[in-house]
Amino acid sequence: MALQIEKIDTFAGHRDAIYALSPAKEPQQFYSSGSDGLVIRWDLTKPDLGELIARIPASVYALAYDESTDLLWVGQNFDGIHRINPITLQQQDSIQLTSSQIFDIKLFEDLALVAQGDGTVTVLDRASFQIRKHLKASEASARSLDVNPHSREFAVGYSDCTIKIFDLDTLTLKFIIAAHTHSVFSVRYSPNGRFLVSGGRDAHLKSWKVGDPYQIQQDVVAHMFAINHITFSPDYQKIITASMDKTLKIWDAQTLRLLKVLDWARFAGHRTSINKVLWLPLQSGLISVSDDRLISIWKVIEQV
Repeated sequence: MALQIEKIDTFAGHRDAIYALSPAKEPQQFYSSGSDGLVIRWDLTKPDLGELIARIPASVYALAYDESTDLLWVGQNFDGIHRINPITLQQQDSIQLTSSQIFDIKLFEDLALVAQGDGTVTVLDRASFQIRKHLKASEASARSLDVNPHSREFAVGYSDCTIKIFDLDTLTLKFIIAAHTHSVFSVRYSPNGRFLVSGGRDAHLKSWKVGDPYQIQQDVVAHMFAINHITFSPDYQKIITASMDKTLKIWDAQTLRLLKVLDWARFAGHRTSINKVLWLPLQSGLISVSDDRLISIWKVIEQV
């Protein structure tokens, strides 16, 4: 598989490092936020014309768009969650959760899972917006989480170097994986639910076979510095990693074979740490954000 990469545009508007991305209702739109607390909606068809959705009085590391209600969940660090109506630009409600960071939010069925800097994963009822349970499995930060609907589990990556697997129905701890040598910053299940991929401060990209117990399948030294985020392509055939080493790398999802490196020298990429990546189901829908305050838009074409 040969990939042709083209940088389409750069969006500017944030005043500080960008840490959060989320898809929006329209397929060509997305949301971003970060250290400046600005929540901005962007449109790929209207370059650099961002619309301010909300101004949060603290940094934001996590966003999640709820398709069922058309509300945007915004994690305010050292406080809690705001639910914003992106049409009226009004806050519908908010809930105070924590005095630490909010690193990740996942919405699934009737649950909202919130990963926090104090090691707690707070489980909210998605409809009532009320706390259902606090899961405290570590004193170290809960950095990333993902749901496996096939096995009815969710994985949480922690700064204690472990990945912990919880039962989605009983909300109990099932497995502890001694996964990495440093903090685990990103965990993602494959679409078929058979594998879990992880990355973190040790710069290794790992693949785990889902089972009882989970088993290591592949371990790749993927970057020079920390892997901040991992996501799948819309066709699920590729994985992309975003790193503190200022590069994006595209991998074959089955073999973890490196397909492409997107950096400053070859593609005029980012000059500082790349914190998050989002791959929309559009030809020019690969989006990356960085400490450099910029949003890069990429076009990825497969060559037969």
